[in-house]
Amino acid sequence: MKIFVFVVLGLCITYAKINIIASIAPEKTFIDYIGKDKVNVLVLVKPNHSPHNYEPSPSDMRMVSNASAYFSIGIEFEDIWLEKLISQNKKIEVFKIDKNIKKISIKERHQGRHHKHSKDPHIWLNPDNVKTISKNILNSLIKLDKINKDFYIKNYNNFIAKIIKTDLIIKNNLSNLKNKYFMVFHPSWGYFAKYYGLSQLAIEVQGKNPTPKEMIRIIKKAKQYNIKYVISTPQTSDTIVKQIAKTLEIKVIKINPLSSNWSKSLIYLSNILSE
Repeated sequence: MKIFVFVVLGLCITYAKINIIASIAPEKTFIDYIGKDKVNVLVLVKPNHSPHNYEPSPSDMRMVSNASAYFSIGIEFEDIWLEKLISQNKKIEVFKIDKNIKKISIKERHQGRHHKHSKDPHIWLNPDNVKTISKNILNSLIKLDKINKDFYIKNYNNFIAKIIKTDLIIKNNLSNLKNKYFMVFHPSWGYFAKYYGLSQLAIEVQGKNPTPKEMIRIIKKAKQYNIKYVISTPQTSDTIVKQIAKTLEIKVIKINPLSSNWSKSLIYLSNILSE
């Protein structure tokens, strides 16, 4: 009887999933690739919602209270809410999967005309960064579940191959690109631009619409750099985007930087830029 009980307990441990909280959808994609059926990943920021104005709901608090781990990716709301979210679960472990990634700066408008710089949180929009994120996820999962170390390593290696393939497709798409400038509403694509030798021209500055003077400057730059598209997101208003697009007689293209299909989004952007 005792042997039977130990066998049952052993099977329960082997097949029990690790409950993990992720801040945004791309994280879930990366964790699922490596953890597969060993993990159950729940995302706080719902589809087409912006992490910039996220506030935890009672259901979010309940999710965190039942989780084994929180995988932090350095998104802004974590600075405000992470401590409160995990305060009710003393057993939860927090893993920073943005470790060893060099953050780039973005310009913010501050007190009207003045500007300051802060760190761009959109680190997952660059295949090279995703390799680092994936390694951090692998190490975190092994720490949580040493028994399945080989399983996670195998999945990690397969995922790295997918990242490399995505990177090669993008580089091929951009290989003959002459115009290195592209226009975006929200400055999400800084890591993508830097990695592939491009420059993004942002309309929005830290969640604020441009002033009339800034609008004139943006339109002037768009004409100077022969901009053909303005890249918008499902999380933002189209009012200013459509106004600028109409003035410049260019198209508005929506691409979701928070898409769970990160590879498809990056390849799609490279396709648009190469047209």
